[in-house]
Amino acid sequence: MKVALLQYTPDPELTIALAARLCYSSADIEALKDKLSGADVKKFLDKIMSLGHQSVLEHASFTFGVDGISRVTSHQLVRHRVASFSQQSQRYVSHKERFAVVTPQSIADNPKHLELFEAQVAALHAAYAALVEAGVPAEDARYLLPNATETKIIITMNARELLHFFAVRCCERAQWEIRAMAIEMLRLVKPVAPTVFDKAGPGCLGGPCPEGAMCCGKMAQVREYFREM
Repeated sequence: MKVALLQYTPDPELTIALAARLCYSSADIEALKDKLSGADVKKFLDKIMSLGHQSVLEHASFTFGVDGISRVTSHQLVRHRVASFSQQSQRYVSHKERFAVVTPQSIADNPKHLELFEAQVAALHAAYAALVEAGVPAEDARYLLPNATETKIIITMNARELLHFFAVRCCERAQWEIRAMAIEMLRLVKPVAPTVFDKAGPGCLGGPCPEGAMCCGKMAQVREYFREM
């Protein structure tokens, strides 16, 4: 899996601070901008974050390129409605060579499981290739492709949705692949907007575990991990 931060709102924290300050000021926008120094931005953002005034976070957006995730993870991604996605098409991109797959570690660690998994992938590719060779359109042959098939996707989310995404997907209870992707996305945005994402991470960082009886039981370790990130 490769995750890259491709683009983001220039000076995202200043943009957010301006939007928040505008809500409470009669001054014009240029005057507000002139008054905001770096220290003021951090102080003001700390205040609005503590108050839960998160609508202003929607003015900053971040675009990621993700390569080498499975269709399992891309299917989970689209459950996050407040985001934009552009995914590699299996209709227009056919797999003339054997398609790449993501192999779960629980399978890779067991030789018998891995042999069975790889045999099925090889069989599916042989059937796919035979259908395409016989003239079946790639858009129909793709019905054979498994959830393990690798894909590429570009994701754009605003800062508010990213905080929600991290709260849900950085959790130990999240599926392992999307959790790994979410943690890498968090690593990339923290240097760009350190105040906004200072306390970003699973829901247990700022209070009790939201999973209740399904809690992983590792809150202390989880909090230390994200505190040191």
